[in-house]
Amino acid sequence: MTRFIEEHRRIYGVESICRVWNDNFCVYGARKVWHHLRREGRIVARCTVERLMRRMGLKGVIRGKEVRTTRPDPARPCPQDLVQRQFHAPAPNRLWVSDFTYVSTWQGFVYVVFIIDVFARVIVGWRVSSTAHTDFVLDALEQALCQRRPEGKVTHHSDRGCQYVSIRYTPRLDEAGLVASVGSVGDSYDNALAETINGLYKTELIYRQGPWKNRDAVELATLKWVDWFNNRRLLSSIGNIPPAEGEVRFYAQQKSHALAA
Repeated sequence: MTRFIEEHRRIYGVESICRVWNDNFCVYGARKVWHHLRREGRIVARCTVERLMRRMGLKGVIRGKEVRTTRPDPARPCPQDLVQRQFHAPAPNRLWVSDFTYVSTWQGFVYVVFIIDVFARVIVGWRVSSTAHTDFVLDALEQALCQRRPEGKVTHHSDRGCQYVSIRYTPRLDEAGLVASVGSVGDSYDNALAETINGLYKTELIYRQGPWKNRDAVELATLKWVDWFNNRRLLSSIGNIPPAEGEVRFYAQQKSHALAA
């Protein structure tokens, strides 16, 4: 592959394709590499990117089946499902979704929770823990509240895991002014967006860079992945731009409309 790059870098921009692929956790397929090159002002046909990536042995990752981690408590009362699988929001800080997953390490399982702002898919809170107790999802919530300081009505949606319907988590949502929403038991579609982010995380980071030594290794790698995901990863669901850029565009449009008025 090195020889191929040296022979064709000036003609096809092969070096740029390799750099774009390497800079993005080596997970992009031809479509996202093509979009990334266009954002950099490099005009190249998508079919050319596909052909060159095939010749260099570069390909995107494919997500597998996600394993369910929810442990519902049927005896505990739950909030209603206010989302009804409609994972759309008109602005940031209107709808957050949360879910957690697990990672196998040499020292046992660790658990990773994410809270995602639905509008542009920004990860606003996350935590890595050696146990799946309520504390670690609460820590992620506190991080999200500290970073975002939301004003107005924010709906917080999760599955019926016992951590989310605990006597500590639900009152904290109420205290912070968030409205709790919980999906049905055993139905992945009722929290599909959060599970999608979990799936991307496992596919793009955990499965590719393991085996994992311990919690600290997972935590450091997750920190880097979240930074990349929020600020540089292109998401097709929001127009092939990074989540943070999606929010910046929204606020810029709001300011422009206010000035025009």
